[in-house]
Parts: sequence; C-alpha cells; structure tokens
Amino acid sequence: MRCIAHILNLVVSDGMKEMNCSVKKVRDCIRYVRNSPSRLKKFNDLASSDATLGTKKSLCLDVPTRWNSTYLMLDTACMLKSVFDSYEEVDESFRIDMGDSIPNFLDWENVRKFSTCLSYFYITTLRIFGSLYVTSNMHFQDICGLSVMLDEMIANADLQIMQMGKRMREKFNKYWGDPHKINKLIIFSHILDPTSKLNDLKFALCNLFGSKHGSVLFETVKYELTVLFDEYKSYDGASVFAPTPVLPVPPPVKKHISLMKAKFMEHNKEMGEPGSKKSELEVYLSEATVENDDGYDILKWWKLNSGRFPILSRMARDVLVVPISTVASESAFSTSGRVLDCFRSSLTPKLVEALV
Repeated sequence: MRCIAHILNLVVSDGMKEMNCSVKKVRDCIRYVRNSPSRLKKFNDLASSDATLGTKKSLCLDVPTRWNSTYLMLDTACMLKSVFDSYEEVDESFRIDMGDSIPNFLDWENVRKFSTCLSYFYITTLRIFGSLYVTSNMHFQDICGLSVMLDEMIANADLQIMQMGKRMREKFNKYWGDPHKINKLIIFSHILDPTSKLNDLKFALCNLFGSKHGSVLFETVKYELTVLFDEYKSYDGASVFAPTPVLPVPPPVKKHISLMKAKFMEHNKEMGEPGSKKSELEVYLSEATVENDDGYDILKWWKLNSGRFPILSRMARDVLVVPISTVASESAFSTSGRVLDCFRSSLTPKLVEALV
C-alpha cells in the first residue's frame, strides 16, 4: 500500500506547475523584504501598527521542493496584503527596486484563489500525518474527498483553476483511478468505522469509479469482508495454549427446554436449514451508525463493544492498526541527520545518541 502523503504530494506538485507569475511576484517581494533586517523591521512595525490586521503571523518564504510551504507563504501573504500596500507607499526604494514585480490587484486575486484551492489539501495532509491516533479509517474518506475537490476544480469557470484540476486529476487517476488495483483493506477499515459502515460506501464507490465499476466493487468488498470474517471466526486464539481441564457443571434444575423447540431444532439440523441467528458481522452492519461527535474515539468504541463483537473486535484491531502514511517513521529515522550535520560534526557518539 503506497503512502497517501507521498501520493498527495505528487498530485499537488503537478497542479502547482500551473501557477502563474502572480505567485512569483509575491515570492520576490517577500524575499526582498526578508533579505534585509532593516526592511523586515520596517515591515513588522507597519504590521504591528495596523489595528485591523487581525493576525500576528510574520512573512515566510517557501521551499521549492515542499508545496505546503508555498501554501503557507501565500496564505500569510494574503493576510498581510494591506501591510504590503503600506510598505509600498512609505518605502520608495521598494518601488524602484521591484518595479513591475510588485503584485497588483489582479495578482493578489490570483494568489488568494490559489491559496484557497491548496487549503483543503494542506488540512488533509496535517490530518493524515498523525501517529498518535487511528488513521486507517480516514484513508478511503480522504481519497473520496480529494476526488470531489478535483471535480469541483475541473468544473470551475476560472481557466487556471480548471487546468490545475485537470493536471491533478491525471496524477490522482494514476494511483487511485483503477478499481481493480485498489487495496481492499482501505475500504475494510472504512466499514469497521462505526460512524461509516456501509452507509455511504456504494455511493462513494460509484462517484469514484463510475456506476458500473462502483457497484461491482461494492459487492466484491462485501463478499471479501465476509470471507475475512469467516477466517477470523475459524481461528480460535485460545486454542494455541493447552486448555485447562474444567469439571462439567450440571445445568440448573429449573432450566426447561420445550420438547417442541428441541424437535424443531433437530428438524432444522437434519434438513440443513440455516438458523435464524445472525453473525457478528451481520449484526454490526445492521445496526445504526454511531454519531461522530467531539468525544468519539474509535478504539474506545471497539473496546467497549468487544463483549458483543469478540471476533469482529479482533479483526478491527488488526485492520485499524495499519498506518496510511510513512511520514512519522521516516521522520524518526531522519532525526540523526538533523542533530549531526555539517555545522555540528564534533559531537561524541554518546552525546549524539542522547540528543536523538
């Protein structure tokens, strides 16, 4: 299963290629201000004196290889637009040095437009990076949400947004556009989320892959989920250990079984008719979905309901533990590179290990 964060990065990076010169103008202005401490101090003084600004953020410059830093740069620049206007008025050298590179009203509108489009992807990225909470149940929802977002961008009347959406859609379809290659575990974790289950799955699959392929995939997922449940059902974890012999306890004297009921059960057994008792999976799917409020915790829900669904809870434990992003583990392994670099290369091994 590919890391969703890496694919999202590829999708957005392809769309960023469509960004026009308006973004370059804003980047050049920020670089000009930040290159001199005196210019930056003058800019910050103007920002602090502006009572209507409503933000304490400072100018930040983006890193070309990280699209999320470009979003943060544009988002902050849009908030500080009035400060840029004031700085242009009070600093004559800024007007002379930058010349035509100073963003005009149309440039600011383009930047605000791009920033709004990137905000959804940025929020999604922050959510899937998490390592202290369950993320596997978000995977399918985020894929569907990104697909809806791209459809809206393609249908946008603005030509630049539409072109950006088309480029992103091409990259999106490369990884998530084939219903035959999608990992079913992504959808299993969605079903094992009590707030989702099968409630909107068929609609989401049809919206993602088309009505024909979506309906076939929906039935396939239901069948394979039942097969997986039967596999867990056939495996008894307690059988690994030798069972402790327990003396048989006679049934209570007052317990009475109707002769007709016993005869009916024997008749069903002989005829091979299935009993009326539903499996755990069928009971779970037939119940109403849980409300997703602020206090909802998927692990806590399964823990509290493990008595009702002992087999399904073991299955949920194994499926929900799968992380959808490798960012956390990669960050852990790159910690030493941040501690021991070319500027701090004389640390002893013991101190490096302590810092890591």
